[in-house]
Amino acid sequence: MKNTSLHHINSLEPAETSSITKRKLNLKSLSVFLLLFSLATLITSCKKDDDSNPLESTQYYNLQDGLRKLWNDHMKYTYATVDAYYNNPSGLSSSLNRLLQNQKDIGAAIVPYYGQAAGDTLSSLLTTHINLAVPVLEAAKNNDQPALNLALANWKTNANDIANFLSTANPKNWPPHDMQHMMEMHIDQTTTYAVDLLNKDYNNAITHYDEANQHMLDMADDLAKGIALQFPEKF
Repeated sequence: MKNTSLHHINSLEPAETSSITKRKLNLKSLSVFLLLFSLATLITSCKKDDDSNPLESTQYYNLQDGLRKLWNDHMKYTYATVDAYYNNPSGLSSSLNRLLQNQKDIGAAIVPYYGQAAGDTLSSLLTTHINLAVPVLEAAKNNDQPALNLALANWKTNANDIANFLSTANPKNWPPHDMQHMMEMHIDQTTTYAVDLLNKDYNNAITHYDEANQHMLDMADDLAKGIALQFPEKF
């Protein structure tokens, strides 16, 4: 009996044999191409992950939005508390309690990056920041310049403590000079609109508040950027 398969192959014309060979080569080439393409895709994907910019991630924008809201609340409830202290005593307790809660919230926001102890320390410094504002408001209300000078000096010392805490936590992205300037400017701007509220000059109070609030939003942006650059693996 003849081997029909062998007989068939042997009976193929040269052109047919060439066609089969070409198809085999084409399939082999396609397999090699697909393998190389897969490798190239994998390498590109890994390179993209390695070179990703933490400042362009969804996590970064979420952090930025969260810090902006917290520091905007800080400003909003500070304004409300100062106004209540001078002009609406019945509303003082509610505004002050909400403002003090805000200091805890700001401290909690850094816990995922710096730990619970750091968050508690920042909350404590910020709570002191609020409490030290009271002698400033009282001295201004009583037109007691020596008391006001002392109260402002104490308030600025606390502001410097906050700046030092931040720069120690992230010295590369939050340099001491930048943090100190940022906090001193916050004190100066808050004092300016507080005097406006004392004088019931609401037009200037709102204008100066807007300027102070924008400064706080810029500060929130700097803090968010610093965290993302210090901990890129989290973004």
